Amino acid sequence: MKIKAKLKGDVIDVKALAKHEMMTYDVAKKKTGDRNNANFITHIDAKVNGKVVFEASTSQFLSKNPIFKFAFKGAKKGDELVMSWVDLKGNTVTKTEKIK
Repeated sequence: MKIKAKLKGDVIDVKALAKHEMMTYDVAKKKTGDRNNANFITHIDAKVNGKVVFEASTSQFLSKNPIFKFAFKGAKKGDELVMSWVDLKGNTVTKTEKIK
């Protein structure tokens, strides 16, 4: 996962790239013959100082390597943004980035 978090005024703009194959049920059936091999991000969230600033439940509609953009208030330069996602198979990726 790649994250850019920049402070502009009192708003933090975040752009994050979640590297994931995002295999839908249909694609899994075509490639492997079994829909049970589907795997895509089901939940993503971001926290600063233990407070949730972004949260989304997703499904197979996202493209491969989706990009998430969001903005929030209430943090300062140097605070750590912690983002994590979980996929359908239970794999989790967490990344921490300092706000610039």
